[in-house]
Amino acid sequence: MAQRVLIRGLRGWQRMPVAGRIAVIYLLSRLVTTGFFALAAAGSSASSRFGAQPDLGDYVLGWDAQWYWTVAVFGYPAVLPVNEAGQVIENAWAFMPVYAYLARFVGLGDWGAGALIVSLVAGFLACLALHRLLRPRIGASAALWAVAFFASGPLAALFQVGYAESLFVLLLLVAIDLASRHRYGWLCLVIPAMGFTRPGVLAFALFLGLHGISRWVARHRDPLPPSHVVHIVALGGLATAVGFSWQVIAAVVTGDPGAYLETELSWRRNWLAEPGAHFIPFEGFVRGAEFWATQWGMPAWAGWVILAALVVATGLALLRARPVRRLGADIRLWGASYVLYLLAVFFPQSSTFRLLLPLTPFTGALAVPRSRVYRWGMLLVCLLLQWLWILAMYGSAQTYWQVP
Repeated sequence: MAQRVLIRGLRGWQRMPVAGRIAVIYLLSRLVTTGFFALAAAGSSASSRFGAQPDLGDYVLGWDAQWYWTVAVFGYPAVLPVNEAGQVIENAWAFMPVYAYLARFVGLGDWGAGALIVSLVAGFLACLALHRLLRPRIGASAALWAVAFFASGPLAALFQVGYAESLFVLLLLVAIDLASRHRYGWLCLVIPAMGFTRPGVLAFALFLGLHGISRWVARHRDPLPPSHVVHIVALGGLATAVGFSWQVIAAVVTGDPGAYLETELSWRRNWLAEPGAHFIPFEGFVRGAEFWATQWGMPAWAGWVILAALVVATGLALLRARPVRRLGADIRLWGASYVLYLLAVFFPQSSTFRLLLPLTPFTGALAVPRSRVYRWGMLLVCLLLQWLWILAMYGSAQTYWQVP
């Protein structure tokens, strides 16, 4: 009897449309995440940032969600806030407007409800976009497993809180898919939306440049019409312009040419006693390597060695790892572009894990091995890491490194 039910269930699953299977996976994943949040809330103490026994709505509005709420309700400051030393402090200019205002529109006055809806819907659509991107590269079954890893992964809680990551990843997956299919016209709409959702569009500008070079090199087996050359160059220019436009907008509104960069640097003062008065590319990761090495009781130079080893290992994985090579040139070029972007502009701290979410296409590499034991084991690892992330960032939330 049980065997018949199981067989019927498997046949029903196989006959179900792909979108239906992805919906089931996503729904089950969200139920698990909700359970994790409930467990974290039940164990939360008075010393936690969220207090004793917070409700799930407190988590939706926690951490950076407060900044997006501030943007939606109050807009951006015309005068930059400063401390007693005259240094710019944290303010809303570090957060892009699309997610904030979209959540306000969807929520009809209840920003938290709107943010939850936008994140949930964008997460599901991102699962569909991920499957569409990966299926031609690794096959239907592996692509579905990649969706399961993504929906249940270590950072899957971001689909249920007021963060812009799920919307950005959706737009990014669509953009990579459009570029890989040479449907460049639609990118004129996607790039500005992506650029004003969260930082990262400059990495996409670099990707477009590398994509164009890749197509030029392969033009003998994959023709490169002049119209495609024009599109790629123009889109690269558009992505670059959008990437720098927020700095210009902040400068015009505040009257301070360095308003945006000074705002971003203000967050580093939570970690470094002397973060530097001006932005210098790649300085953040170099200083961060020194900081974390000393925090772990090692000399500063050990941090540089660890950073260099991580960069070399990442490069080798992109170039040589067989499962990664299965993903194709465009996904690998995006990975190289985004990693280089992170190294150039960010300071490594606990939020760095969240900043890795745009590398979502590489879940396809994790799904390539066909062993059922491996795939189910990887899914359990994803869920375990998700629980640990929720517990640290929302359940405990007591120390300087517990910032999602």
